[in-house]
Amino acid sequence: MGALTDSRKRVSADHRLLPSFPSSAPSPSKKPKLAPLLPTAPPPPLPSSSHIPSSTSSAAPGPNSSTAFASTTSSSSFSSLPHSRHRRLPPPPPVQRSIHAPLRRIRAFRLGNTHSNSDPSSYSPSPPPQPLGLDQYVDLVNSVTHPPPLTPPAYVPRGAKATVEVVAVDDLGDIKQDEEERDEEDEVKGEVVVRKVPLYKDLYEASSRQRDHRLRILEFEVRLAEKGRLGLEGLKEARPQITPNKKVVPEPFVPLTDKDEDSVRRALGGKNRREILSEHKASNIVITREILQCLNDKHWLNDEVINLYLELLKERELREPSKFIKCHFFNTFFYKKLINGGYDYKAVRRWTMKRKLGYNLIDCDKIFVPIHKEVHWCLAIINIRDKKFQYLDSLGSMDMKALKIIARYLVDEVKDKNGKQIDVLSWKHEGVQNLPLQENGWDCGMFMLKYIDFHSRDMGLTFGQKHMPYFRQRTAKEILNLRAG
Repeated sequence: MGALTDSRKRVSADHRLLPSFPSSAPSPSKKPKLAPLLPTAPPPPLPSSSHIPSSTSSAAPGPNSSTAFASTTSSSSFSSLPHSRHRRLPPPPPVQRSIHAPLRRIRAFRLGNTHSNSDPSSYSPSPPPQPLGLDQYVDLVNSVTHPPPLTPPAYVPRGAKATVEVVAVDDLGDIKQDEEERDEEDEVKGEVVVRKVPLYKDLYEASSRQRDHRLRILEFEVRLAEKGRLGLEGLKEARPQITPNKKVVPEPFVPLTDKDEDSVRRALGGKNRREILSEHKASNIVITREILQCLNDKHWLNDEVINLYLELLKERELREPSKFIKCHFFNTFFYKKLINGGYDYKAVRRWTMKRKLGYNLIDCDKIFVPIHKEVHWCLAIINIRDKKFQYLDSLGSMDMKALKIIARYLVDEVKDKNGKQIDVLSWKHEGVQNLPLQENGWDCGMFMLKYIDFHSRDMGLTFGQKHMPYFRQRTAKEILNLRAG
């Protein structure tokens, strides 16, 4: 019984390995569940017995003899067995195609066919797309990035840049005028205007010119130079007409810096009156705070401040001879010494030795003689260049006696130092016209110093009473620095 059971299990296992075909005589132990169906197609023929190995036919009987018998029986009767109902149909044969590849529509760069080939037999592969030229590629990119206009865009040749015409409004009058001037540089080809300058540069330059006047000036100069209307000399003459007039401060009126103002304030407002603030070794003049404080407002100037300032003016002339005329500056004691006892030339004869000065007075353009009248300062000028004797008084008065004494001194000086006789009778004795006058009782000394300063510059007397506070501070600064400006 056990052997039979094993044989049945093995037979059922072999049936699962082999294709199951219903037999003509069903097994007595099992009944077919479904009625057999007639085969729709003849099964393929089985190999003949000659192809079966001999070992199978000559197998000795044993425990597995029933399995071998069942296999032989099923193989011999395969052709006469009908198909079972639950067997799957074989797959249909594949469709015969001439080319085993998917059919696609070639639309690269709009060069392929827009219809597909429905007939496989008439299909032929399309040639590869031709490479685009630079102009065609630019047109393609423009058509993708920018929507096409209503009218077909005109062709722009290679190397040129097309610009969009901008309509000028009333607020952009300058831009419209500039673009009208550039029309001469435009090249017209057909209906397209090709500009040599890109549009963004035009807009940037136009907006910059509206905000910066220097760019407008530069553009004006460049246009004049390009058109050849003006040369270098003409451009120099035309530039002041378009350049904003900058107020040039004359040198005698240059304002003091904050540092200079602080130093002057400390020097004039300190408490130690005996402190030495400045010392001029060439003239042996020492300036203390007490002496310098005469430059405060509503104070009369003293001899030390006046004489030191005159020494600084002489050093300034020697330092810059091309900027100032040749002058000689007598100190405040000269005129007193000269008129001592009426007139005494011998008292001042040695004051003008050539080995001491380095020049003769007759070689100078102007000679300045300060005159002190007890409580008032005046000035006499020997103008050798113009052959004049001039008298300057900030109160507007005239002293002919002082001019005659100065004329007599000049004759004696030239005769003593040069051995010449000079005729001064033809020289004019005059007061200066349009002379700035003082309007208070303490600025006469400062007016006299500014008379000397402006005449040594060969400038007109363009100052007045309103400048006296500034001149007092400036004089204090120059004395503290021992340098006249």
